[in-house]
Amino acid sequence: MTQLASTGVVPSLPDSTPLLELSEGVEDVGRSLVERQALGCIFVAAGALEDVERGFGFEAFQRSLGNLGSLLRQICRDSFAGKAWVLRGEVGRAEVAIFLSPEDQPGSFYAEDLPVIESLIVQKLERKGQRVVYPYLRRSPRFSVGRGFVMRNPRLGAITQVREALDEARGDSQLNARELSRDRRRALIDVIAGGKVTSVYEPVVEARTLTVYGYEALARGPANTALAAPSNLFPLAEEEGLSFALDCLCRHKAIEGAVGFPEGAKLFMNIRPSAIHDPNFQPQALKETLASCELQPTDVIFEISEQESFDNYDVLREARDEYGKLGFQFALDDTGAGYACLEAAMKLAPEFLKVDRAFVAGIDEDPARQNMVRAFQSMAERMNARIIGEGLDTMQELQMLSELGIDFGQGWLFGKPTPLRSDQP
Repeated sequence: MTQLASTGVVPSLPDSTPLLELSEGVEDVGRSLVERQALGCIFVAAGALEDVERGFGFEAFQRSLGNLGSLLRQICRDSFAGKAWVLRGEVGRAEVAIFLSPEDQPGSFYAEDLPVIESLIVQKLERKGQRVVYPYLRRSPRFSVGRGFVMRNPRLGAITQVREALDEARGDSQLNARELSRDRRRALIDVIAGGKVTSVYEPVVEARTLTVYGYEALARGPANTALAAPSNLFPLAEEEGLSFALDCLCRHKAIEGAVGFPEGAKLFMNIRPSAIHDPNFQPQALKETLASCELQPTDVIFEISEQESFDNYDVLREARDEYGKLGFQFALDDTGAGYACLEAAMKLAPEFLKVDRAFVAGIDEDPARQNMVRAFQSMAERMNARIIGEGLDTMQELQMLSELGIDFGQGWLFGKPTPLRSDQP
């Protein structure tokens, strides 16, 4: 069963009338071409909506496509004085075609209006794309946009020229998508190869005493860029096959930024299962790196996400035993966010279970969440593990965790993640 997005409240777009099929509107578009002597087309490829259909069914797909049409119609109403048609593209494809009939001279329409409207659509889709697929997908999908233009040729049928405008716009969107993909990959490689990742640190606090137990190192890309946010950085690395390289860099930066780490505090460091293949992560090499920062293995807790794919638990458990003998500890992150929780917890036997924020937010007012956390606590006690509640925003939530016997809390209640030293960016 596929899990709905749970990244907070994202208001959906108003319900809209279903998009007309291309065949239902093409005659009207053709007549406008004959009358106005020119026609523009903006093409929006929305292949990501096919993931909605596969995961949640055809009705969810139709709703998302309707949301997309509603957003595009709104943009046309707000930015274009002429006639506009927002139509579905070819049957079986997640695509939308916008045909625009100019009110003024074709030259100014082609040189000014059409590029401006295309740019507005790109900007709106970047900012409001999450609303199109809410509540089905966790991330805003990528839409590819292109434009086409034809001037009336009486030797050709009007419908033929409508098709020419559509084909040109579709080809332009495909070219734009390839260029954007190339640019994203180059930007990502520049970040990784140039070591342009920094670490910020979020405190993990003892629930009863409100003292800092440790800090989780969190990676950030270059400030004021599209890759600054981890929600952009890590998915792109996954798409481009560069997750291993990025993970290696993030571990290095986590340790590098921990020079002068508060005495007695634990360093929580995120790792992927593939880290065991990194030569710099081998026990002896890692001990030497830590020593250069005046840290010991007993100061470090490795966090492994429950949502990671564990192809071979036995290999990971073997590595966990090897590092455990040196004093390293392990935490299972995002506990409860996926469906591998019990298996991962039993086979990895971590010292800490970090309960996902979905079970912590509003826990002081929600008996169901309280019961779920009690169940996690019971499981942790049988494993001789301790619970860390993630995503704390209020003192009431923290107090409830304490009443439930939860040892630790983490979240913006204690401040946003920041560098440990003033000389860090």
